[in-house]
Amino acid sequence: MRHILFLVLLLSACQPSTAQPPIEIAARWDHRQESESWNTAMMQALLRDGARMLAITPVDADTFCPGYADADTEGRAAFWIALFSGLARYESTWNPRAAGAGGRYQGLLQISPATARHHDCDLSDPDGLYDGATNLRCATRIAAAAVTRDGVVASGRGGVAADWPPLRDPSKREDVAAFTRSLPVCQG
Repeated sequence: MRHILFLVLLLSACQPSTAQPPIEIAARWDHRQESESWNTAMMQALLRDGARMLAITPVDADTFCPGYADADTEGRAAFWIALFSGLARYESTWNPRAAGAGGRYQGLLQISPATARHHDCDLSDPDGLYDGATNLRCATRIAAAAVTRDGVVASGRGGVAADWPPLRDPSKREDVAAFTRSLPVCQG
């Protein structure tokens, strides 16, 4: 019996691996010490709360990520992390403690508490939207609703641009898109 078990283990070790290497996440906030926790929080949120968004191919996906249609779920999630890291540059310069309009907009992606409540975001962290991971999880819920509703990443005032004005500005949108197009997953 031991010989059979050894033979099975030996033969299985000779089989070619079908497992894909883990997806590489490139984000514009990679210079921040929190980057790994932010990437992890957003990846988990995308796989959980953004699943419907990850399942569709927005009509303007080629503008941001020419390889999006062919990407697997994790690759698509990596694209969204990169997009939001680029957007956070314009919203908060990657500062999770940023406050705009006298505190009406909070954190990395400048989310209003009212919008967070509307999207049933979990704000139980003592820092609320000023906690980077909480802010990104909430942004995922907001984006998933807008992208699945509008069928676009950010076109005009649709998709992510519905809630984040920097993506309505052509030069800022192009800057974010240039970064995401450079991702390996977006090469197609």
